[in-house]
Amino acid sequence: MITLAIVKPHCLKNPIAYQTIQQMLIESGLKVVARKRINLSRDEAEKFYEEHRNKFFFRRLVSLMTSGPSEVVLLSGNDAIQQWRNLMGPTKVLKSVYSHPACIRSRFGLTDTRNATHGSDSEQSVMIERQFFFGDATQ
Repeated sequence: MITLAIVKPHCLKNPIAYQTIQQMLIESGLKVVARKRINLSRDEAEKFYEEHRNKFFFRRLVSLMTSGPSEVVLLSGNDAIQQWRNLMGPTKVLKSVYSHPACIRSRFGLTDTRNATHGSDSEQSVMIERQFFFGDATQ
């Protein structure tokens, strides 16, 4: 199974956060199938996060995702979607600090928008997000 992960700009800028996330990936047994650094334009970020357009945090999220490079990674492994989501921890950073103190978002998330990472939530999301970032290059 494949999943898509994004290391958000503020974690890519922080060498300790980035190296720790890479080490957590290695230790998890998930394998990197493809990796690339991207600079999302405002239009690209708005398109990628379209499902959140009418939510209060949409503009903050687009601003964050266009503030610098992100790293997009395709990960492979048994139950890869759930494995990556477990490594990330809950979306809400404050909750993750108490319920999952060793997860990525607990360790490196700053707010619910600046929560360190993104991960596909279903096989359908993986297909859409993979196409968005990699096109047909990884088929």
